[in-house]
Amino acid sequence: MPQHILSAASHQAFTDIGDDEVEAIRAFNRFYTNRIGVLDRAFMDTPYTLTEARVIYELAAQGTTSASRLTEELSLDPAYLSRMLKSFSDAGLLETTRDPADGRGRLLRLTLRGRGVATDLAQRSRQRIVALLQPIAEEGRRDLAAAMALVQTLLSGANSADAPITIRPHRIGDMGMVISSQAKAYTETYGWNGEYEALVAEICAAFIRNFDPACERCWIAERNGMFLGSIFLVKGSGEGTAKLRLLSVDAAARGQGLGTRLVDECIAFARDAGYRRLELWTNDILVSARKIYVAAGFTLERQEPHHSFGKDLNGQIWALDLTAPDSGTAPSA
Repeated sequence: MPQHILSAASHQAFTDIGDDEVEAIRAFNRFYTNRIGVLDRAFMDTPYTLTEARVIYELAAQGTTSASRLTEELSLDPAYLSRMLKSFSDAGLLETTRDPADGRGRLLRLTLRGRGVATDLAQRSRQRIVALLQPIAEEGRRDLAAAMALVQTLLSGANSADAPITIRPHRIGDMGMVISSQAKAYTETYGWNGEYEALVAEICAAFIRNFDPACERCWIAERNGMFLGSIFLVKGSGEGTAKLRLLSVDAAARGQGLGTRLVDECIAFARDAGYRRLELWTNDILVSARKIYVAAGFTLERQEPHHSFGKDLNGQIWALDLTAPDSGTAPSA
């Protein structure tokens, strides 16, 4: 069958992709390739094309390789690559030696001059990227790097769930993510109304206004730069008392122990900061969170019904004695 004729399955898969999605990626490709100058005939103001520069980079990175391996890794036409490698050899950039594992094969390696060219190309590339990033604020640069990592993960077919989850202190802009993620999650899962979003916004605003880094903290969990959860520790009303607030774990990270990790971070910091008691307020319908609190050693002190967020709920106060020698560990069965 001619290559230009799609099978029924392929045609169906193609039609499942929206035109807007396709055009958005095509537009980005045009913008980005023009922005970084890869369409220039002389790549980075050098005598080399983009493809030639890419081959030189691979030769430098691998140290010693073969033409067949380059062909496979870079998806290049073998005849085209052969002509390119011959031009490199003629220019004194490349040397070949017999492959000891294959008497008929040849190994490729950059000469000293070739390594100098590779170094120059790398420096020019870095300078171009630095110039591209310079006008962007630090927060924007982090967002850009995270977005590019996500693009790479999705298009490579890699399972992003295999990437590690990191936990870091909060930065400018994180409160908006906390408010948005919690409001959406509780509305979708429990049908809570906008009152809850207002409460989360008030808690976040008070945290930023009154933040005392010596005894308060917010932790943000993320994978490949994508927000996955958070937890707060703030001063409580009584002396020596802290409050655990706004524990959240995104659906994409549930079942991976992230909630426990966040609570453990909170307890450890509270103890190091000199608090003697850690309190939290929750509702009995939040079963998964309550399991984490029980496992960490919290005990239920009181509860009462209330009507909030458009629902009839049963609020609970849980507490952890940080002075107890076994605080922060699950009680024995």
